[in-house]
Amino acid sequence: MHDIKYIRENPDKFDDALAKRGVEFTARNLLALDEQIRALKTELQIGQARRNEASKAIGKAKGQGDQGAAQALMAEVAELKRRLPELEEKEREVSEQLQDILAALPNLPTEDVPPGTDEDDNVEVARWGEPGMFDFGPREHSDIGPALGLDFETAAEMSGARFAFLRGQMARLQRGIGQFMLDQQTSRNGFQECAPPLLVRDEAVFGVGQLPKFAEDMFQTTDGRWLIPTAEVSLTNSIRNQILAEANLPIRLTALTPCFRSEAGSAGKDTKGLIRQHQFEKVELVTIAHPDHSAEEHELMVDAAESILQALELPYRKMLLCAGDMGAAARKTFDLEVWLPGQNTYREISSISNCGDFQARRMNARFRPEGEEKGTRFVHTLNGSGLAVGRTLVAVLENYQQADGSVIIPSALLPYMGGIEKLEPA
Repeated sequence: MHDIKYIRENPDKFDDALAKRGVEFTARNLLALDEQIRALKTELQIGQARRNEASKAIGKAKGQGDQGAAQALMAEVAELKRRLPELEEKEREVSEQLQDILAALPNLPTEDVPPGTDEDDNVEVARWGEPGMFDFGPREHSDIGPALGLDFETAAEMSGARFAFLRGQMARLQRGIGQFMLDQQTSRNGFQECAPPLLVRDEAVFGVGQLPKFAEDMFQTTDGRWLIPTAEVSLTNSIRNQILAEANLPIRLTALTPCFRSEAGSAGKDTKGLIRQHQFEKVELVTIAHPDHSAEEHELMVDAAESILQALELPYRKMLLCAGDMGAAARKTFDLEVWLPGQNTYREISSISNCGDFQARRMNARFRPEGEEKGTRFVHTLNGSGLAVGRTLVAVLENYQQADGSVIIPSALLPYMGGIEKLEPA
């Protein structure tokens, strides 16, 4: 959500920032609604004050025996009582119209976010590690996985496309990856482990910016709740409608949860394997930060995600997303793309975003600066993957595959594998 005061003071700058994201918008049309609301509020205040004044004058007129004046005042009060509810309803309608427009607009990119429309305009910032050399043709995970316990057919029979059934050593590896990530983010990187709800109400998904625009990307239950598309929803909403103490910032949270996405509009994309699933696991990172330190926290979160890839010795590159490729709630985003030798390309495995106060305004999440008794400011929220478990599993399978179809377990995961050092084809 945007600050209407900022838009009033910077209408052209607001339009230019949205244009950078490819959104055509005229702030002055929005400000016409804002002016109408303020005029209605002023008229209401004047009317309410006059109603109170006239009501008091009625008694005075009667006490002085001036029945004509009393009757005139009573008629005026009656007309105000009829008119004021109409003004209140009109003000409510126009305010809702304004809020609906604001709620549908994406966040404004920071000045250092490059312009562009899609992933082709993203900027590579850094690379880590070198893609391994194979003395055989490396295969994709969807080709080597079935012999190792990655069962797509059984999942499709019971659930349809974009689901997987993991068995034995493969299921153990997925569990080990998730536990390793969670341990790293809590013990090494200072995030607090959480076990949040997987079902949330409308206001929670609205708070992070999923509603109203992206409802089709999620699954909804018959009682109106939503299955979380990421633990970002639950973790960020943990501070909804709160006023935090400045001393308690930053708050760093993490959770390993199932995530559910309808993948609307992705027909034909990544239909093979684990890359784009309706149900998957992910370790999410969320930080609630002081506005003056959110940029610093953003770098810290990127480092936390990178630490997982480095520990697993998986080559990757760091990308700064262009304005047109960022999520709607983000003002700046870094993607980490892991090398997949079977596909001979880098693929996204983590996206870490600074949302500024965009989500906080939608959630009414604030903090009180030290030394101030009444004043409050909106916090900044940040989120990212640390990492997506399924895509990390894909990266391990493809980067550690052997010519005989086996997969060596990275050394960092050995403590989680119960003595298994290599996945062997059945």
